[in-house]
Amino acid sequence: MEIHAEALLFDNDGTLVSSLESVDRCWAKWAREYGITREDFARVELHGRPAAEIAADLLPADVVPEAVARIETLEVEDVAGSVVALPGTQALLAQLPPERWAVVTSATRRLAEARLEEVGIRPKTTVAADDITRGKPDPEPYLLAARLLGVDPARCVVFEDAPAGLASARAAGMRTVALTTTHRPGELDADVVVSDLADVSVQVTAYGLTVTAGG
Repeated sequence: MEIHAEALLFDNDGTLVSSLESVDRCWAKWAREYGITREDFARVELHGRPAAEIAADLLPADVVPEAVARIETLEVEDVAGSVVALPGTQALLAQLPPERWAVVTSATRRLAEARLEEVGIRPKTTVAADDITRGKPDPEPYLLAARLLGVDPARCVVFEDAPAGLASARAAGMRTVALTTTHRPGELDADVVVSDLADVSVQVTAYGLTVTAGG
């Protein structure tokens, strides 16, 4: 499938990098520290959502700010050796002009930058949890990224691995490419579904970007 665009927007965890083992390890420790039962923790959607929203689902409002700071510290301290670039990430980003792509993540900026730096990715534009008031699946994160790049949302292609992120991108009026790195294909509502970024190539022209995804 070919998609013509002016900018590409990437989720981070599960799309560009994998930090699943670190995420599971840190959140399990966090839940124990705050006395959250396995049953209560299991009912909350963890992947692709801001930590503040997850904490708010599980804890009293007055505890949330402290709890969010704690999970951020745990995850930042666990970055070294726990984050790897997913297949195709480095090769694809190397093809793109810096002003034509952005990272749009539900992580805080501090955590996102730590994970990206661990694998040598340094985006010119990043939208993180600190920059928004409503996280995915709300369209705000992706609309902000398009505005920062100066691109019409309809001319953006979003790469995501999580249902919440794909819903955010669709609500923003953007085309979507889903990666099956963390969810089954049947859970992902997108224009095209691929295994990972190794199944994606981009041709840069004077008129924009031509994205080829899948076989």
